[in-house]
Amino acid sequence: MAANGRHGFIAGGTWCLDRNRKINAWPREDSVGIAWGLEERGGGPACNLAVDIKRLDPSIPVETIGLVGDDEAGRKLIAEAEKAGLIHDQMQVSGEAPTHTTEAFVSQESGQRTHISDLGVAALLSPEHFDFSTTSARFMHLGLPGIHPTMDAPWKGDANGWVSVLKAARGAGLETNLELCTVTPERLRGLILPCLAHLDTLIVNDSEIGALAQMETVPTGRTDVEACRRAGLAMLDQGAMHLVTIHFPEGAITVTREGSSAYVASVNVPKDAIVGPNGAGDAFAAGFMYGLHEQWPLEDSLWLGHAAAACSLRTAGTTDGVVRWRECLDIANAWGRR
Repeated sequence: MAANGRHGFIAGGTWCLDRNRKINAWPREDSVGIAWGLEERGGGPACNLAVDIKRLDPSIPVETIGLVGDDEAGRKLIAEAEKAGLIHDQMQVSGEAPTHTTEAFVSQESGQRTHISDLGVAALLSPEHFDFSTTSARFMHLGLPGIHPTMDAPWKGDANGWVSVLKAARGAGLETNLELCTVTPERLRGLILPCLAHLDTLIVNDSEIGALAQMETVPTGRTDVEACRRAGLAMLDQGAMHLVTIHFPEGAITVTREGSSAYVASVNVPKDAIVGPNGAGDAFAAGFMYGLHEQWPLEDSLWLGHAAAACSLRTAGTTDGVVRWRECLDIANAWGRR
């Protein structure tokens, strides 16, 4: 428990129904691709991180805030929140638009995923859907800027609705973290840079940190760890975060405002154990943030992040592969480090 008595998590923002499918390879335009193995699961950071935390440690209180439609997809998501044991009083239902749905295709040829979304109620989510007045949680995890038009727009004197929510969360005593979405670098900077003054932590991937810092971090398709470190330090200079963590296939690095840094290689996951990457980034964030919540050393928190992500790769769903944190570590230790 934090020194201020706060304990647990709130995950807010995107709730969507992911319709996960496999394809042999992504087809060219004006051609045919064959998909199979449909699995419907909850998606988005308000779902994925919340469920992952509960799977890592069922004893920890986890709240979620989001907006779904008054339809079958919305009812499936509410049922998923209930099944996971989430506190979902602020998972609100709107009759003005359908539930946000995403067709998520995983290419068996490349291992890459492609998401095609129908935003539905995601366009209506606003700061008015967030209430922090009664929570005793410690961390608030928020996303995804770039796919919520009302949140992405200016809001009551703030640069955007994300800034308004982050300010409200910090004003209520929460520590804040923000999850990003794959949009153009220019749009990403426009949305995220105003948020940095209202963040306690920032957990991103190698491409995202490069886009924010306007640095080349993935030259010729391979992560430049030193460039990621410099980009993380540059973001610390522009924000209020006490740490920035950058994850990528080979490992993850954390840089802190105090000047320390930690690098931990990722899990050497057997190729035949990998089913799909959907949700692996959320699982990493959940493992890492759980370690922070429990006040573990940075290296141990990073390793749990990798362990949770590795376990997530074993299933097509975004959260199905994540298990209790001790079991995640046992699996990761058995597979070893890259």
